[in-house]
Amino acid sequence: MNTATPTLDRHDRAELQARNAELAAAEPRLRIRDRAQRLGVSEAELVAAECGLSAVELVANGERPMQTLFNELGTLGRVMALSRNDWCVHERHGSYEDIKAEGPIGLVLGPDIDLRLFFTCWQHCYAVTDNGRRSIQFFDREGVAVHKVFLTEHSDEAAYDALVARYAARGKRQPAIEAIAVGNELPDVTDAAALREAWLAMTDTHQFFPLLRKFNVARLGALRAAGRDLAQPVAIDAVETMLHSAAASGLSIMCFVGNRGIVQIHSGPVSKLLRTGPWFNVLDPDFNLHLNTEAIAECWVVNKPTSDGWVTSLEVYAADGELIVQWFGERKPGKPELSGWRDLMVSLCATPLAE
Repeated sequence: MNTATPTLDRHDRAELQARNAELAAAEPRLRIRDRAQRLGVSEAELVAAECGLSAVELVANGERPMQTLFNELGTLGRVMALSRNDWCVHERHGSYEDIKAEGPIGLVLGPDIDLRLFFTCWQHCYAVTDNGRRSIQFFDREGVAVHKVFLTEHSDEAAYDALVARYAARGKRQPAIEAIAVGNELPDVTDAAALREAWLAMTDTHQFFPLLRKFNVARLGALRAAGRDLAQPVAIDAVETMLHSAAASGLSIMCFVGNRGIVQIHSGPVSKLLRTGPWFNVLDPDFNLHLNTEAIAECWVVNKPTSDGWVTSLEVYAADGELIVQWFGERKPGKPELSGWRDLMVSLCATPLAE
């Protein structure tokens, strides 16, 4: 949402609960994110109003309360971490290990849960119980869910109870919801030759975002201007082709899904693939992905030079130019790209990539 949502007062809560109950009864499979949109409120407001669930606001003191709360997640043991955008949901089982969450940008670098955190938009946090399922849920200033942490049968419920008791807010209140400014559409690349020269000078994939800022261009604008040996559009169903091939061969891949507050990463092979209506799913024991393929407007194979050799990715975009999901072959700095992944990316392309 790009406009402010009015904050509900105490008298509106009962009405919202009734409207939510009516909608949930009429469409029981509708998820809370979609119910909130249909009801004209933010998801955080629906949670705070305890619409069909039990919720406790969590509040920490200090200059960076969201970081304080986030740093507690390592106490919960093995959980399910969920991050999503409008078109893709990424779920990963594991423990929060090697948490670095002190400033505006944070990291989680565990072997299972791997996150990049951008705390400037994080604003609200709730402990939520929904049909017996317990979770910690973080929302941005617009009340949009950034990240959710669900307990599993392997989690430490005593640690969860202690965390909630330590940070539970006194009384009930609705969250203050405010719009997050969205930048104007970026102009097209004006000097494609200079952008290409800077692209070819990269030695690390992490230099790509500074390149976009330098040329004041959106990701898709850069891809379109770079040249087909560096970035080229591929078939809309390229993700399904890639996943079926990776599952058949046991190829280890990386999947990045994010929103404005987080990027969540899975590294490893995939196995069980299933289509359900418009959703293409990965349904493995420790990793689930749900991708709305009807939302895919463009797919690109992207080729970047690094000190370890060329690194290729498959990038999926929505109609508004937003990145839905990004894929790599599994790799670490200092190691070359997996040859099987490179071969798979080349097979998707109509013209050769730079080597």
